[in-house]
Amino acid sequence: MPQKLSLDELNRLDVTSFKQVEKFPFVFVLDDIRSMNNIGSAFRTADSFRCTHVYLCGITAKPPHREISKTALGADESVNWSYFESPEKCFDHLVESGYEVYCIEQVDQSIPLQEFVPLDGKKYAFVFGNEVFGVNDVWINQSKGSIEIPQFGTKHSLNVSVTMGIVAWDFVSKSVL
Repeated sequence: MPQKLSLDELNRLDVTSFKQVEKFPFVFVLDDIRSMNNIGSAFRTADSFRCTHVYLCGITAKPPHREISKTALGADESVNWSYFESPEKCFDHLVESGYEVYCIEQVDQSIPLQEFVPLDGKKYAFVFGNEVFGVNDVWINQSKGSIEIPQFGTKHSLNVSVTMGIVAWDFVSKSVL
């Protein structure tokens, strides 16, 4: 009969080891995310998939904050992050740092997630937008493209934190460290 693994048996990295270990070549950009639960979840997902960095923009709240930490469960301390007041400054920083910027948004000419193929040697920034209004047009107009997660039900979108998990898993499953 299967038995759940104990925390010790999971053999996870400690914070110091996590900060030193090689990360997958992608970052999350959270622009105007309202919910601190979604922000905390982003940090937890970033930690889980060894995301290089989390960029916070606009009205997105910043750690340390009790509501973020409640969902992040410590990942807000393990994952490196930066804050930019404007999307333009964050975009410029990402491009100067060698990232290819992709929005996660439903637009005409979007790339279905299953068709997105990360290239070896490239670094990627995935932009997630406001829970109601989506990704800001500033990002959409300047980015390399937009990636869309195909959906088959009646709703037109997924929760942003769910979307981050899907995108991170897809990227990591297609990548090699």
